[in-house]
Amino acid sequence: MSLAPSPEVLTVGETMAALRATGRVRLGAPMELSVAGAEANVAIGLARLGHRAGWIGRVGDDEFGQLVLRTLRAEQVAVEHARIDPDGRPTGLLTREGRIGDLVRVGYYRAGSAGSALRAEDVLPALTPAVRVLHLTGITPALSPTAADAVLTAARRARELGTTVSLDLNYRARLWDPEQARAVLLPLARSADVLFASADELQLVSENPALPEGEAVAALLAQGRREVVITRGGDGASVSTAAGTLAAAARRVPVVDVVGAGDAFVAGYLSALLDGLDPAARLERAVTTGAFAVTTRGDWEGLPTREDLTLLDQPAGTTLR
Repeated sequence: MSLAPSPEVLTVGETMAALRATGRVRLGAPMELSVAGAEANVAIGLARLGHRAGWIGRVGDDEFGQLVLRTLRAEQVAVEHARIDPDGRPTGLLTREGRIGDLVRVGYYRAGSAGSALRAEDVLPALTPAVRVLHLTGITPALSPTAADAVLTAARRARELGTTVSLDLNYRARLWDPEQARAVLLPLARSADVLFASADELQLVSENPALPEGEAVAALLAQGRREVVITRGGDGASVSTAAGTLAAAARRVPVVDVVGAGDAFVAGYLSALLDGLDPAARLERAVTTGAFAVTTRGDWEGLPTREDLTLLDQPAGTTLR
């Protein structure tokens, strides 16, 4: 029996069971069960675009944990390095309820979860020279000291192997305050080749938090970051490299659900990076995958395949036969 090819992209983090309410939870609104997690969303996005993606994390020895693993396998994401927590910790849970328009409220139940017990030894065996990109976020190191150590250790090991390190800051105010985040994310960002951030997150990884955006980006590039990608929601995004800065507008589509759009953007960008496309083409694919994400409910369900990427270029009302 031949072994499956090693993943070319690895993501590391917590994937949770997700209960999505169709209305107010307190009123007993019906719920849909799925899974969610920034790093898993990126892995699914890359797999749908034809890349060999893998996810590393811990889940509980419970039905939610089996749901996470089954869902990722079904999306062709490799999970052979995922671990069932040996100490009885449960799989994390999140709830989502729609409020007004596209406003969504998310609640987390992850204290003491299996995902928060991630350790460096869970991750390091998967880091081989075959891995081209290691993708991390600023969410996982906020979960616990061991998770923070796992992420930083993995980033440093990837750098030693010549693997591209991608970091999406993804600051979560419910998990830690800016000063706590800065103390952890600043050294982590020094190991990143490709850095994703919103404009208001740059201070978390800037040696001088008072610098305006342009100067902060220039300083990060001078310190060794190869690419700094700034996401601006409905206003598009920009990428800065040693060659200069390029911007791309967001694709104009009907917005149904904005949760997961940033992860979809990252998946599109990394996909184009793996394909060897130039920065302009990377941004174009990223804003396209982000647009697919916001047109459907769910964190990852609407992510496109490679064949889908041209659909948004079709005239309105087109029927494909």
